[in-house]
Amino acid sequence: MKLKMSSRLLKKRARRTSQNQKRNCRFCPNKEIESTLNYKNVGLLRSFITERGKILPARISGSCSKHQRVLSNAIKNARIIALLPFTSGQSNQ
Repeated sequence: MKLKMSSRLLKKRARRTSQNQKRNCRFCPNKEIESTLNYKNVGLLRSFITERGKILPARISGSCSKHQRVLSNAIKNARIIALLPFTSGQSNQ
């Protein structure tokens, strides 16, 4: 006798299998992009910041831990030099 699975259990199983998929880092295979990963490349760094000015986590950006550290340091340096904003500059009232 086969038991029916609820939709909640099916969704949970689908989530579990999708998390096991290996993500590839955007910077690992291409060494040319890795050398341009510094505070001067503002266009590249903007794609790793939210609208509010927060740094995207590695699980969302898909970068490995090594490149996530380099990326966050580059964003922080660009903020200090005023190439990137610390916040969005919009107040929510």
